[in-house]
Amino acid sequence: MDCAPICGKDLERLYRKYNRPVYIHPDPLEFLHAYPCPRDREVVGLIASCLAYGRVSQILKSVSLVLQEMTPSPFLFVQGGSRESVRSLFSGFKHRFSTGAQLATLLDAVRRLLRHYGSLEAAFAEGMGPEDETVLPGLGAFVGKLTHGTGRRLDHLVPQPVRGSACKRLNLFLRWMVRTDSVDPGGWLLVSPRQLLVPVDVHMHRTCLALGLTRRKQADMRTVLEITGAFRAMAPDDPVRYDFVLTRFGIRQDVPAPWDSLQDMRKVIIA
Repeated sequence: MDCAPICGKDLERLYRKYNRPVYIHPDPLEFLHAYPCPRDREVVGLIASCLAYGRVSQILKSVSLVLQEMTPSPFLFVQGGSRESVRSLFSGFKHRFSTGAQLATLLDAVRRLLRHYGSLEAAFAEGMGPEDETVLPGLGAFVGKLTHGTGRRLDHLVPQPVRGSACKRLNLFLRWMVRTDSVDPGGWLLVSPRQLLVPVDVHMHRTCLALGLTRRKQADMRTVLEITGAFRAMAPDDPVRYDFVLTRFGIRQDVPAPWDSLQDMRKVIIA
């Protein structure tokens, strides 16, 4: 017989144990910690999150290759480069399904938003209000601004919430930029942590099924909202508080392997 869903007390124990900088690697989040200026960090965060699919070793390699060309300031690089020069610079770039031409299109879209709004934060926040329960309205508006005039050239890099996508990578980007603790560097002040959505992919979905936080079989936006609601009941002001620690399992060799049941999970937590 199934036991009751995991509780906040159990997850707090996990948070205290694993929510530390030593457990970040290997994770594209590590790149953000190299940029103390929020205007650089948000550009780096968007690039790193958009490329955060596939094997983690390849993700880190691809993000590193891109950022090497954008030193010392990714913000100034994007602001100052022409569309033609950026397209030429990354012509040989390839990350799984994403090409250098798509990356150049993304950077051109970022340049457009930075010149119009001054920051990606301002561009995102324009689509939200303090009364919004989640970032979903802002997410839809932000994706619309990024992809405006690009056709479907950014489909592999920028998911579409209006199509029901879980938008895992963009929600990950928002977690990095909105939350501030020993792991998430933050930098954005116009969006509240209480509005964040849990970044849900296949692995996080499986974890939440094991924890009894959802019974939905598809990792789509409806499932994201259900999972986020379950976490919000435990941490109303910070519903993605436990995302980092729950994704360490199976990524690092010094963290126990993934669990197959809630009972297994509880054994890991109290170990």
